[in-house]
Amino acid sequence: MDPATQGRLVVISGPSGAGKTSVCRALKQDPRVQFSVSATTRAMRTGEQHGVDYWFLSADDFAAREARGEFLESASYNGRRYGTLRAPMETALRQGKIFVLEIEVQGTRQLRARGVPGTYVFVVPPNLAELRARLERRGSDSPAEIEARLRIAEAELAACELYDHVVENHVLERTIAEVRRILGL
Repeated sequence: MDPATQGRLVVISGPSGAGKTSVCRALKQDPRVQFSVSATTRAMRTGEQHGVDYWFLSADDFAAREARGEFLESASYNGRRYGTLRAPMETALRQGKIFVLEIEVQGTRQLRARGVPGTYVFVVPPNLAELRARLERRGSDSPAEIEARLRIAEAELAACELYDHVVENHVLERTIAEVRRILGL
């Protein structure tokens, strides 16, 4: 493959509620960007679509695909499984696209351990109090789930050394502009 036309992988992570999904939605408006659709065993939320927001898989289907080596990375998060299917990324990179992958810190650890080249961006909230407020405003999680997400977030925030860039999300529009600048978009 001609390196001049080869695409590149961009990994975007951050605690639940930090704004990473909003950043990714903005990036995928650019025709040079292809956004990864992750697989998950979690239940579909209102308004989500299979194959658009996630590939919603049963636990058995997920495990079978994992055993066949179909995932670039996979992780357990808050009792659910998540993973990135390898084939769409390979196709996008051959087409010269920027393949944006929104994953958890566990997935980033796997990619880094495997030496997967890319640009790694970590989106973080200004502080944990603001993160709690965002999760509560979202209205999709129970109080117990919010507490679990906050505990996970504390551990994730300690992993910023895995990333090439750490972007603090005070104002979403500025955060999106900063990530675009980092990616040269």
